[in-house]
Amino acid sequence: MPRITPLHWKSLERVFLASGFRFARQEGSHRSYLKDGVVRPVVIPTYDQVPVSIIRNNLKTAGIARDEYFRLLEKVG
Repeated sequence: MPRITPLHWKSLERVFLASGFRFARQEGSHRSYLKDGVVRPVVIPTYDQVPVSIIRNNLKTAGIARDEYFRLLEKVG
C-alpha cells in the first residue's frame, strides 16, 4: 500500500467531500467539514502541503480507513 504523503488542501478537501462531508465554516486558514454520524468536525488547514499527521488525524476523526482514503483520492483525481 502506498504511503500517505503531504497533500494540497484542495485535494484533501475533495477526498472528504467525496466521502459525504459538507463544508460548514471557515475561520482564518482553517476550514471545517461536518457529516451526520461523525461527532467531531474535520478541520483542514488551507496549506499548500497539509502534513501527514493532520491527514491521519482527520482520517481517524472521520472513521475513514487507509485503503478507503486511497480509493477516494484516486477517484477525485
